[in-house]
Amino acid sequence: MEFGSLLAMLFVGAIAGWLSGRIMKGRGFGVIGNIIVGIVGAFLAGTIFPALGFSVGGGMMSSIFFATIGAVILLFLIGLVKKV
Repeated sequence: MEFGSLLAMLFVGAIAGWLSGRIMKGRGFGVIGNIIVGIVGAFLAGTIFPALGFSVGGGMMSSIFFATIGAVILLFLIGLVKKV
């Protein structure tokens, strides 16, 4: 993986984490925690969605969209585990 693509993934993950924290109010971990969850969600979305047949596309906005969906799902699952 090139440095530029790694940096882009971190940027997309940070934006997605912030957005997922705004969407899932009350289930977040603060700004820094949500950014970390967003980075993990971006990685998961980048591996899971293409395997399911969803195309991420080539644009930055579509990458942020899919990474946000991945981060929201991850926040939801963490919230379920955290309650138990």
